[in-house]
Amino acid sequence: MKVYFLRRLLLVPLTVLGVTFLVFAITRVMPGSPLERELQAAAAGTSEGGGGGGSGGQSGALSEEQIESFEREYLYDKNVVVAYMTWLGLYPRERLYSDAEFKPAKQGGQLSEEIIGGSYVEDPDTQVEVSLAGIGRPVLVQRKDGEIEWAKYIERSKPRDKWKDISEDGWEYRHETAQERFEVHKKREGGETKRTVENYLPRVSIYKSRISGLLQGDMGKSSVFGEPVLDLIKSRMPVALYFGILTTILTYGVCLPLGIVKAIKHRTPIDNLSSVAIFLGYAVPGFALGALLLVYFGAYKPIFPMVGLVSEDYESMSFMGQVKDRAWHTVLPLVSYVIGSFAWMTMMMKNNLMDNLAADYVRTAVAKGVSFNRAVFRHAFRNSFIPIASSLGQLITIIVSGSLLIETVFDIQGFGLLQFRAITGPDQMLIMGTLTVASFLMVMGNVLSDLIVAFIDPRVKFH
Repeated sequence: MKVYFLRRLLLVPLTVLGVTFLVFAITRVMPGSPLERELQAAAAGTSEGGGGGGSGGQSGALSEEQIESFEREYLYDKNVVVAYMTWLGLYPRERLYSDAEFKPAKQGGQLSEEIIGGSYVEDPDTQVEVSLAGIGRPVLVQRKDGEIEWAKYIERSKPRDKWKDISEDGWEYRHETAQERFEVHKKREGGETKRTVENYLPRVSIYKSRISGLLQGDMGKSSVFGEPVLDLIKSRMPVALYFGILTTILTYGVCLPLGIVKAIKHRTPIDNLSSVAIFLGYAVPGFALGALLLVYFGAYKPIFPMVGLVSEDYESMSFMGQVKDRAWHTVLPLVSYVIGSFAWMTMMMKNNLMDNLAADYVRTAVAKGVSFNRAVFRHAFRNSFIPIASSLGQLITIIVSGSLLIETVFDIQGFGLLQFRAITGPDQMLIMGTLTVASFLMVMGNVLSDLIVAFIDPRVKFH
């Protein structure tokens, strides 16, 4: 059995990798990328302002430099494999870009008016001055035969041969030809563009790269919220755990005893009335019940608060006042959370227990003098609980995921609502972050379910 669980645990990262790569590839081609949203917003703003589109065939009012910035931030400038490896943290991520173009020394047989790009530029066709992103320090770059020969800090107090190369401080650089830049633009426009290669100049791109991805605890930045994805997930986890744990305790604390009572009191008024009640609850979706409760007890008869988990003056309350306030805000959402799971759990417990009470081993135990209560709780209950135990591992996913519809109704900022907003955004980095957490918990929940079943039922043997 140890070998089986070790093998299952080793498959967890492979499964999560497969799921995340598949979704990552899908999000790259689906409509609604962060760049598309920015282009649409820019186009809408330009239209409302009465102006025309961007010059040079650019989309909306975004310049090509702004488009490139978005592509670099969300890894659209890389192919899907490299982008995924970068997001995962196995490939270096490029940051702090600084770009500068090499300008031809002559235009139409005459010297260009922009021949000198900086005080130390002698030939703008082979040299260019760049201000480093993040620190603003000036750098002089020289190229030769289509390659960057060197890039050095401009140190006015020293001769040029004593200048320090920026690579010593971790900066990297690459040369991009006019043809390469045109091909990137052509691909971005879907192969149809009014531009030609003559519209572009060769340039140098200076940047810093470091390994920073999922494995290093960096899930990227949300394009919708503008915050790190990991911070968003952390901020929603307490709410998800709060309702998830309460729902689990209340569901199992009520349904298991109720199922036992219904099995023992089968076809009695208690059994019949409780069946009607739980199936009525099961027939009403949790979010629909939440909306009804909110309208009646929040607006018509304002007994409970309508939205949120705490009042506006929560911070100024005493400790007991905060406990009461949070509990008062919890009542309606919690009822909506648990109402749907009562029927399944209760009837599963009842039916399993009735099957085991009719089994030969229980009748034999009673015939040998074992009391009925002892036969129920020491023999039948354990076997009846095995099918329910097989789903206990999935409580991890349920506890964290929550219910996006209920969270929407009560304006609860939980993990489920965060997943919903990631998909409707769509927000690629946030989708990947929430999916990674959910898929990992789902796979671990399956392993935990097997472990629980093996612990409860010694007859189960895994190989």
